[in-house]
Amino acid sequence: MAVTAVVSAVGVLVDDRILVGAPIWAKPFKFAVSFVAYCLSLAWMLSLLPRGRRVAWWAGTVVALASLVEMVIIVGQVVRGKRSHFNQATPFDEALFSAMGATVVVLWAGTLVVAVLLLRARIADRASAWAVRCGILLALTGAAVGFLMTRPAPGQRRGVSEVVGAHSVGVPDGGPSMPLTGWSTTGGDLRIPHFFGMHALQLLPLLVMLLGLLAPRFARLSDDRVRLRLVLLASGTYAAVFALLLWQALRGQSLTGPDAATLGAAGAILPAVALGTYVSLRPSPPPGATDPAAAPAPKDLVP
Repeated sequence: MAVTAVVSAVGVLVDDRILVGAPIWAKPFKFAVSFVAYCLSLAWMLSLLPRGRRVAWWAGTVVALASLVEMVIIVGQVVRGKRSHFNQATPFDEALFSAMGATVVVLWAGTLVVAVLLLRARIADRASAWAVRCGILLALTGAAVGFLMTRPAPGQRRGVSEVVGAHSVGVPDGGPSMPLTGWSTTGGDLRIPHFFGMHALQLLPLLVMLLGLLAPRFARLSDDRVRLRLVLLASGTYAAVFALLLWQALRGQSLTGPDAATLGAAGAILPAVALGTYVSLRPSPPPGATDPAAAPAPKDLVP
């Protein structure tokens, strides 16, 4: 995937072809970079498993091979000058897209096996354990958004239309978009919650690492119970923002043009996060500590 990312980056620079409103090599570049981050994170998570490593190895291998097959199809279609996703213009193009759909299902199932193993695993550091568990569950949910993209968009009919499915909601694919990401600026875009959800796999474990690095400078963070509360708060916040992004996209609303309902929901999340942060950072009572007023009197004071 790293090699494919480099080749695709060169393609973006030297190949001036445009497909669906974007440089033709942009899709393989973004997919390759995403797979690099996804697979490295998954590999690190597999290293945390105390048991079930053989099953995990097979699941990881399935994920890697499914990713490879998908990238071969994407790059092959770029070479042909054809779109890879939603393309049903010819029986061959339709077969390739169906194969891609099968690889996505296999990849999702392989990740699910890893998720089950991680949920059952006993990981010593509780903050790390819950960052990994919540991260992979959110990643699975984010990946599942991709299945929503395969539904026929308005005006499309299976077996008739050359393109069946879309990233955008309420507007055609390939319209005005944000730089780099290519996300629509005129309608909803399911790639936004898809991207955000999948990369919980990296961001939540990175939060644990950051808290560990800051612990020597901030005594409060040296308490593993405080770190655990912060990780659970971050996971809940991440899930709330993911749900908001999905709701916004499904309503055909651009990320850059939120309406009052979207802003109201975001406004409700912010104070909840602030309050949760305050509660999470409160010092934990020492283990076994009791209320001094309820403690028994010393023996020498007992009549």
